[in-house]
Amino acid sequence: MAFLTGKTRGGKEWTPTFAMAIDHEKCIGCGRCYKACSRSVLGPEDLVDEESDSTRMVMAIVNADNCIGCAGCGVTCPKKAFSFKPLTI
Repeated sequence: MAFLTGKTRGGKEWTPTFAMAIDHEKCIGCGRCYKACSRSVLGPEDLVDEESDSTRMVMAIVNADNCIGCAGCGVTCPKKAFSFKPLTI
């Protein structure tokens, strides 16, 4: 299985990993990932907890096609709520 790869400025091979999902059980809605992403991939979403009849804000992947695979969102996430995957070609 081959993955999309690129080169860094220094010429090293690099495999981007794209944001695939956010675990809403882990996400605390702090917005650090939102601030780290310059491509408008993420956005806030209201999550309704039907058991406690409450709503809380979490982050969601709203523009997945804008992701460049930098994984900056996951690096800034204090709860490690992101899952990533390289792009197969």
